[in-house]
Amino acid sequence: MIGRLVGKLIEKMPPDLMLDVGGVGYELSASMTTFYELPAIGENVVLFTHYQVKEDAHSLYAFIDREERALFRILIKVNGIGPKMALAILSSMSSNELVRFVQESDVTALTGIPGVGKKTAERLIVELRDKLGKAAKRDLFSTPEVLKQVQTDPRQEAESALIALGYKPQEASKAIALIPVSNATSEEVIKAALKNMFKKAN
Repeated sequence: MIGRLVGKLIEKMPPDLMLDVGGVGYELSASMTTFYELPAIGENVVLFTHYQVKEDAHSLYAFIDREERALFRILIKVNGIGPKMALAILSSMSSNELVRFVQESDVTALTGIPGVGKKTAERLIVELRDKLGKAAKRDLFSTPEVLKQVQTDPRQEAESALIALGYKPQEASKAIALIPVSNATSEEVIKAALKNMFKKAN
């Protein structure tokens, strides 16, 4: 079981990242909540992880703290909620907001999450109300310089991340178009787009 990794951040392509740990590149997927807290490429970072093994794939998920990982592990135990949707949920709202929406049975707020319909929202509320109350409180040899040169436009990175999180391409493109980029990073664009789409859905 891989529970924690300490290494150099060598790639950030939301929702995926790569961490160099002793010369070995670990590919991980993370929520935007974790991405907002990541240091710059080339700097060291400590990430808590969840390792999932399936017949056709071995996946590693990264979290900025134990609390977010605990919430992720609770979410994937809900019937119909897989890792991808769990990351979308964690990207769309803070842990405190999720706990509040579940405890207040706010179906409307939860259906603002990509891929979460009314039935799924109701299932989340039923299965998580008690549990959440307790839980809340690409290339190995790439260098930061090379990655910086091939980095795509912040809008393109943000749009790809939103699609990977479950939004439809048209929804992602429309949301990104409304965000003024200037010197904003892809993470900042994604955060603003998610905030606007969540407000619109509610």
